[in-house]
Amino acid sequence: MSEQETAGSLNNSPSGYGGKPLILPVKGVMPTMGNNCFVAPNATIVGDVVMGDECSVWFNTVLRGDVNFIRMGNRVNVQDGAIIHCTYQKTGTTIGNNVSIGHNSIVHGCVIDDNVLVGMGAIVMDNVHVGSNSIIAAGSVVLENTKVESGTIYAGVPAKKLKDISQELIHGEINRIAENYVMYSGWFKDPAPPILPPVGGEGNGEDQIRR
Repeated sequence: MSEQETAGSLNNSPSGYGGKPLILPVKGVMPTMGNNCFVAPNATIVGDVVMGDECSVWFNTVLRGDVNFIRMGNRVNVQDGAIIHCTYQKTGTTIGNNVSIGHNSIVHGCVIDDNVLVGMGAIVMDNVHVGSNSIIAAGSVVLENTKVESGTIYAGVPAKKLKDISQELIHGEINRIAENYVMYSGWFKDPAPPILPPVGGEGNGEDQIRR
């Protein structure tokens, strides 16, 4: 998608909820996104960030592709308050398809393969490689250079292998959450004008407020 197409896509973000997201170029490089993406009005995306189709970037998130690159596949959701960053001249951040980055988590200079759930408040540090069909448990800290095997759950501080993941968890958690966030993002696109409470009418203003 060209810079002009990207700007047009971003201009279609729902301004009825309080403004546009903050989208900035860095050294002349503008973030780009695929089709059917949602970016919340107070999200921040800057620099060398490329995302695929059906991604969603939620409220108070920050994607900083300033010191290195950020690459995201299709159907990636970056939930409220999460931060994705990288390290200057060392490590970019690459995220595969069907990945959920939980609320208030930090993903920094690492590789996350397809079909991964990063739980709420987790931290994934530089040079970590998270294999496919894996879960990083909420609140975990995955230290630098850790290799998370495919099909496992890592938990704790520092995060260590807890157990192998079941097919039920792959379908019931990883896939379910990724699919749900595609659905959730659709609720915010082309919103109807807000319905304001009536002024006047039956009763006085104080009565309307009490209701």
